[in-house]
Amino acid sequence: PPHPAPAPPQVVGLSKLARVANAFARRLQIQERLTQQIAESLWKVLQPRGIRVVLECTHMCMSMRGVQQPRAITATRTELGWLPPEPGAYNRGWEQVGCPCGARH
Repeated sequence: PPHPAPAPPQVVGLSKLARVANAFARRLQIQERLTQQIAESLWKVLQPRGIRVVLECTHMCMSMRGVQQPRAITATRTELGWLPPEPGAYNRGWEQVGCPCGARH
């Protein structure tokens, strides 16, 4: 599921964020581009100070073919604009969305 996080003061309903993500996800493309498109779209419409979008995806090619790892999740992240430059903010961003890998990024 996508985890877009616009910086305050902008408040947006979760259903709107899901609709944006679903609109772009219908197209055949790579996950990195999808993450970037969602971030740029929200950036353009909401005009926040900063935005972070994290996409966690299960790829069927990894679950059903090849390595056959049913719980393999790939996470991609895009940040635009200004987000607080505090120590450890990058890793906390992953922790906030519950990164399944448990590793430091």
